[in-house]
Amino acid sequence: MDFNPSELIAVVADAALGILLKALGAVLFWLIGRWLIGIANRYASKALDRYEGMDGTLKRYVGSALEVLLTIALIVAIFGFLGVETTTFAALLASAGVAIGVAWSGLLSNFAAGAFMVVLRPFKVGDFVTVGGTTGTVEEIGLFVTTINTMDNVKTFIGNNTVFSGTIQNFSANPYRRVELVAQLNHSVDPNEAIAILKERVAKIPNVIEDPAVDVEILEFNLAGPVLAVRPYCNNDHYWGVYFATNAAIRESFGEAGFPVPEKHFHLNKAA
Repeated sequence: MDFNPSELIAVVADAALGILLKALGAVLFWLIGRWLIGIANRYASKALDRYEGMDGTLKRYVGSALEVLLTIALIVAIFGFLGVETTTFAALLASAGVAIGVAWSGLLSNFAAGAFMVVLRPFKVGDFVTVGGTTGTVEEIGLFVTTINTMDNVKTFIGNNTVFSGTIQNFSANPYRRVELVAQLNHSVDPNEAIAILKERVAKIPNVIEDPAVDVEILEFNLAGPVLAVRPYCNNDHYWGVYFATNAAIRESFGEAGFPVPEKHFHLNKAA
């Protein structure tokens, strides 16, 4: 049998053209599929928004889950379009289940932790929290990670399992929180006079609540004199405004009262 190069080239060209068309079809399939998934997500979001009683955290979690499921379905459909039998594909996944389970154990634990957080609701979107060693406002509880915007406006992603397995502090859960400050007095200042001045002045700061009332008490004594604990109460949304305003009130009220600047006093015992 004589070797005919032109026939070989034709066969290779046909095969290459078929592969190229399949690849282009798969890309087009992916782009159209993602576009349709985006439309489905928008319609689902609008449908969920109609339920006013549904929490925003749950809405976002359902939206993320829907997108992941539709994306998996799209990938399986593309495999089918490329000629890969979906039953074979499923069998391969089943046979590799142990390896995949080990490799994805962290991912699956994050998924499970996210589901538990949505159900148990230790916090919700918009709450100010400390989780996984990060403090900030919750932007999203996703399928695998929780998104936090820190106080210096840095978007931080924390694995849900890290969040759920650690200590969670939710500063927005209660109607108010206490601001912790101290005021140093000179030895010559009457603490009761300073306490009365601060209670009246701090209580007038905007967003400081009346009940519970402002706490001002002697905290300790040091070499400079008495130290007062100054503790106003406010909603978490106003915490830093009250914090800075209270510091200013301490300085201004003590200056207006003519209190001397605190100085450390050392008493040395001289040998005779």
